[in-house]
Amino acid sequence: MYFSFVVISAVVLACSAQHYGYGNEGSSWSGHGGGHGGHAVDYYAHPKYEFKYGVDDAHTGDHKSQYEVRDGDAVHGEYSLHEADGTIRTVKYTADHKNGFNAQVIRSGHASHPQHYATHGHGHYGHY
Repeated sequence: MYFSFVVISAVVLACSAQHYGYGNEGSSWSGHGGGHGGHAVDYYAHPKYEFKYGVDDAHTGDHKSQYEVRDGDAVHGEYSLHEADGTIRTVKYTADHKNGFNAQVIRSGHASHPQHYATHGHGHYGHY
């Protein structure tokens, strides 16, 4: 799952860099007919995307999801994950030019903290 998050992050960063023209100054890839098979590239096009993913792995206990929508300079989305104590953390966020980044963090469910007892003898972790 970490790999998926890294890949999605890299794609979003690459799209942002392309949108704002980073790394293109003074190169033949500047969007003026060079580099892309002779096609002009509009680095100032209206950014618009939507993505969604989720993981529900009973074997590892990894349960999380995310979605995000961008239209121009406005972004909104939500992600959630199951915490180690059994609660679910959900973060709903928006970002735009006027209001900046705003997030609402919601914790749902009841935390459980199972009591662990030390064992002596075989099977105790850390002793061989």
